[in-house]
Parts: sequence; C-alpha cells; structure tokens
Amino acid sequence: MRQSMRFVVQSVALAAAALTASTPLAAQAQARRPATPAKAAAPARAADGHPDLAGMYDVATITPLERPAGLGNRLTLTKEEAAALEQYEAQRQVKNDAPLAADRSAPPVGGERTQPKSFLETLEQFGGGVVGGYNHFWLASGTKIITVDGEKRSSIVIDPPDGKVPSMKPDAQKRNAILRNGSLPPDAGEAAAAAGPPGAFDGPELRPLAERCLLGFGSTSGPPALPNYFYNNLKQIVQTPTEIVILNEMVHDARVIRMGGQHVPQSVRRWMGDSVGRWEGDTLVVDTTNFTTKTQFRGASENLHVVERFKKLPDGNLLYRFTIEDPSTWDRSWTGEYPWVSTKENLYEYACAEGNYALGNMLRGERLKEKEDAEKKTEKK
Repeated sequence: MRQSMRFVVQSVALAAAALTASTPLAAQAQARRPATPAKAAAPARAADGHPDLAGMYDVATITPLERPAGLGNRLTLTKEEAAALEQYEAQRQVKNDAPLAADRSAPPVGGERTQPKSFLETLEQFGGGVVGGYNHFWLASGTKIITVDGEKRSSIVIDPPDGKVPSMKPDAQKRNAILRNGSLPPDAGEAAAAAGPPGAFDGPELRPLAERCLLGFGSTSGPPALPNYFYNNLKQIVQTPTEIVILNEMVHDARVIRMGGQHVPQSVRRWMGDSVGRWEGDTLVVDTTNFTTKTQFRGASENLHVVERFKKLPDGNLLYRFTIEDPSTWDRSWTGEYPWVSTKENLYEYACAEGNYALGNMLRGERLKEKEDAEKKTEKK
C-alpha cells in the first residue's frame, strides 16, 4: 500500500516537473495558434438521459412583463440604462429599510400621492393604494434587469415586437365587463379586490382566488409562470421520467406535468389546465389546455392554450419561454421569455390561511354595512 502511494506521489511530481519544463515551449506554440473558444459545459443529465432540470430557482426581477412606454420596439437596454434602473431600486431599498423618525408628522389626508418613478413603485402603489400596502420589510421584489443571451431586456414579452400584450377582442372585452359587474377577477390585486363591484362581498366564492389562499396572484403558478414582483419568488422543480412537478413558493401551488400521452377529455377543466410534456432535443416542451373560467389569465377564456419551453443553460439557470394563444380573447398569439436563476436558498411553507381572519371579517363587515344602510332607508321613510 505504501509503495503504491509512493508511486502515485512520484508520478504526480514527475508530471508536474514535465509540465513546468514544457511551459515555455507550450506558450510559444500557443502564441502561434489562434485561440480556441472554450466549449460550453454540457448540461447535467438525469438517469433517463434528458437534461436534469431539478433544483431551486429564483424568478425575482425588476423587468416588467410589458415594455414601458417610449421604448417602442427596443427589446434590449444599454448596459448604462440597465445599471441606472438597478441602482435606483437599490437606493430606494436602502431608503425604505432606514428607521423611521419617531417624531415624524402624520401622512397627508387620503394617503401618499407621490408620482412613481419606476415599474416597482407603480406596482406597490397600485397594490396598496395611496395609503400604502405592506411594510417594505416584507417585500422581495428583485434587484436586477433580466439578462438573456448577454443582453439586458426591456420586457418579458418579446413578441409582438413592441413588447405589449395584444389588444383584447371586443367580444372578450364585453365578456370580461359582464364578469366584473358581478364578481372580481380570480387574480385581482389587493386594491382592485378592496374596491370590488356590487355583490363582490356576497360570499367567499366571489372573492379572488389569491385572497382565499387558493392560487397565487398574477399567474405566479402559471401557466404561464410569471414573476409577481412582490415576494415568494422561488420555484422548485422535481423531475422523474414520467412526471415533472413545479412547486411554487407563492401559495404553495404545485403543477404536475405528465410526460407523454394525450390531454384529458375537454369535459375535464382545471385551474392550472392540463399540462402534458415532451422532450424536443434538450428542451422540455409543455403543452397546456383544458383551463377553466375560474382562473381567466389576463381575461382569457377557457380556450386558452399555453406552450412553455424550459431549457437548461450552461450556467445552471433555466431559460423559460411561453407562448399564449386564445382566439376567443386575442387576435394573435404572444410570447415572452426570461431566466429562472438557480439558487441555493430554501423554499419555506406559505401558511397563507393560518390565523387569517380577514376574509370572515370582510364578509361580516359587509353584512353590518348592509344592515346599517337598510336602517337608514327605513328612517328616511
């Protein structure tokens, strides 16, 4: 055993000496040859030979779904533009994290009405209204502009070229207006949910799914899976040859993708649709149909059809691309893409309904208001 170890040590020493002695010659030869580009690392493979997508991913970003006004067909930002946006959000976070003065004055009547200067500021104002929403301690909106193929992107939507979701058809607008008159969209934000139409507080089933802790707001569970720009940005992928599961940190939604086979009958409708996967080379393609009107992604109908593509990148991240089709809602399909960034962070339970008395109290408050309104009408008579 000792002689074997001595032989190994001697061999390594001789190899090191030979390498050192040959370094000048090797360097001269390398100088005469053109540089050979480094090969990208091959993606890790699962036992069945397909790329191993399993792992934890963070989808937080400050890049909006739709392109901001004034950028036209500019899909990419300059490095300087992206750096300025990231720096602004970083400085804003430092300000928001600073201790508040104990002797500060009261906020203005009706709440703050400052003009937002960034996409995240606009979302936060919309989510909490002019009186403010969550304390920023609870928010984890993201800090970076998305990067795809080394380019800083101005929007997640890449087609149409203007980075905007296509206009909704007139019939779809009427359909959604009728629904809004009696209830709230399932993915309604907090400000919209609070303002709800008449009848929106008649029962728990009329409240948004996210408010009832059933699905994440803003299509965080998908499909398509989008950033929510507030918190709980992690997604965990568990992969087997027959099923792939995507567990979302937001409202603990779990999507089960069946590999191969056919869609279930049209009579079977699911909140997240029926997802069937297949491999096209090293890209996972997921085809989803059989949606229900109870979810209505951005006002879509139950005819919504989503095709997603997951591709493992050499750096361990995923490039996620989705294409949306619904002839009942939009004149054309539209496509977006953004990276899911590999992370070592842990995904924790989202105990949304634990100790949550808000829903019951809102409905009790509405019943009390109805009683008071009826008494006032009686008094007037």
